[in-house]
Amino acid sequence: MTNVQNLNFLHYPRRLPVTHARDPLPETNAHIRITRQSWQSGILEGDVSAGDYVWQFQWRFRQRKSLVIRPSQGRALIQEPLGRFLEKWDYKLEPGGDYSFTIRAKF
Repeated sequence: MTNVQNLNFLHYPRRLPVTHARDPLPETNAHIRITRQSWQSGILEGDVSAGDYVWQFQWRFRQRKSLVIRPSQGRALIQEPLGRFLEKWDYKLEPGGDYSFTIRAKF
């Protein structure tokens, strides 16, 4: 006869997925005013504000696209969303025009 050990297996209760009401993402409206545009040079300049921050930007949309934002304080918050906005709408923006877009972050 073989000696069979009595093994006690621990049975853990199945974990059910916990469903929480997803908290809405925070949103901040960014406001843009175009101050200068040069199609020949491929430059668009303006001011952008979001929350308590205000920046000046220069968007070069010909050849090597580049976005320069000043001052540097808070620049990391606005650089990507502003770049996406300008990439999409640069040819429709006009000097003196006021525009806005929503950022999914709290400034």
